[in-house]
Amino acid sequence: MTDMKLIDKSITSEELKQMSERMFGGLVKAVVDVRQEIMVVDAALQSDQEAQMLQNGSKQEDLWGINLYPELEGDDFIEFDSMINIRPSQKNLSRAVSDIDIQEKIRTIVKKLVT
Repeated sequence: MTDMKLIDKSITSEELKQMSERMFGGLVKAVVDVRQEIMVVDAALQSDQEAQMLQNGSKQEDLWGINLYPELEGDDFIEFDSMINIRPSQKNLSRAVSDIDIQEKIRTIVKKLVT
């Protein structure tokens, strides 16, 4: 079991690559708080990351699950797919983040945090 890591300043691409080597498919699961502009990485389940963020004061409606692929670039680097994203109350009915504005906010936050 790995220790989840809260990213509120920055994380290097190299650190993400090392994390991805422990996961099937070369990915790093993450949960982003779009209000606080932070994320938690390095856990087997995004639901565990979500619980950690909620314990630390995040609000459910601000949390979105993504997968990061450190070996890829551009649009392929972030995948907007997680079970925690299924939110009928926010009109998000699938595992994907359907709101383009939220996707863009997530991209901006990840770009700021991953150096």
